[in-house]
Amino acid sequence: MTSPSPHLARDILTPLEPSVARLLDRHLNAAQTWMPHSYVPWSAARDFDGPLGGEPWRPEQSPLPPAVRDALLVNLLTEDNLPSYHFEIATRFGRDGAWGTWVHRWTAEEGRHADALRAYLHATRAVDPVELERCRMRQVAEGYSSDQPTVLHAIAYVTVQELATREAHRNAGVACGDPVGKLLASRIAADENLHMLFYRDLFADALELAPDAATAALADVVCGFQMPGTAIPGFQQRSLRIASAGIYHLGIHREHVVLPLLRSLRVMTRSDLGPAGEAARDRLGRHLDMLRATAERFRELYERMEAVTLADARR
Repeated sequence: MTSPSPHLARDILTPLEPSVARLLDRHLNAAQTWMPHSYVPWSAARDFDGPLGGEPWRPEQSPLPPAVRDALLVNLLTEDNLPSYHFEIATRFGRDGAWGTWVHRWTAEEGRHADALRAYLHATRAVDPVELERCRMRQVAEGYSSDQPTVLHAIAYVTVQELATREAHRNAGVACGDPVGKLLASRIAADENLHMLFYRDLFADALELAPDAATAALADVVCGFQMPGTAIPGFQQRSLRIASAGIYHLGIHREHVVLPLLRSLRVMTRSDLGPAGEAARDRLGRHLDMLRATAERFRELYERMEAVTLADARR
């Protein structure tokens, strides 16, 4: 990992603050206020077993394919760790001035996502509510630490992560086959897109201030990227099913997350990079090649898995 100097990492917050103020104003003008409760089909809900003596959850009650249930559960549990995410960015960016205003606004907007998703999943009996709550307790109790070494790394990470999260929500909504679920997923994805635009354009300004250091930070993040939900119980098995269903996989990550960001930031065509920046750009190019090759191997695996599933269904 090639890190910017500690002096630069410490000082980059101050020169970026005018950009934060400008992008915050833009965000506030573009953001739409929406009510989580209005995206939940309450008329479909009924009591669960427990103190109210309702009906226990059973798998056949869920109208959703297993991979979609996995995707929605992973998306929700990822959103559930908002307290840790707030701590991370408040610690990195501060709670004063434009930075602090953005941190609190972002947290307030993100808080809607878990509220609406959980209510939707409960109302539609889409997932086992007991498993969901046990996973939530474990996920939030363990917390989350980004381990990003500098502010530039932190901004690069949230830029990539917000776009990846947008794709994960949007694709899960399309795959669920439920108009209400799709509507909710699209609403959440729209929030994530605005958050990504804020961070992406902020990182673009960081590239102008420190092209070598910012490019090196971006290469570190992209080449080692992991979503914040990797600690979710059974994540590897769930992610394989999610990928095989075409909801989110390495091919999507490359084509709809990494490449669009690199194009927008003009990372691969910049002419102002020194040796460190050029070396980081070379790493990015090699990583793109690796992603393509790995995605192709997994695509072949998913096709074999689907063929086996279809053969089993015909028996």
